[in-house]
Amino acid sequence: MVADRLVFGRAIPDGGSVSEEDWRAFLEAVVTPRFPEGLTVWHAEGQWTDPRGVLVEEPVLVIEIVHSASARADSAIASIAEEYRRRFRQDAVLRVTTDARVHLFE
Repeated sequence: MVADRLVFGRAIPDGGSVSEEDWRAFLEAVVTPRFPEGLTVWHAEGQWTDPRGVLVEEPVLVIEIVHSASARADSAIASIAEEYRRRFRQDAVLRVTTDARVHLFE
């Protein structure tokens, strides 16, 4: 198993921000169909230096998805990041992948 963490900036480079409504629509239409087994979302604050050399501080949304390692999952993660970049005119989406040992207490 692996855990993928995706970090989505909410500031739109040419002004504005990704609203809660826009985020919910993205999550419902793009993310959940690719990983219906489940995921975790949280709100955070982030910063990074953008391609223009500007330090950007912004609210971020983080998704963590635990899944089996596969080409299908890898492609799904990449397509989520690319769609977010396209839809909200983002410079980047951060992806962190780690090995995961999973146990679900039921």
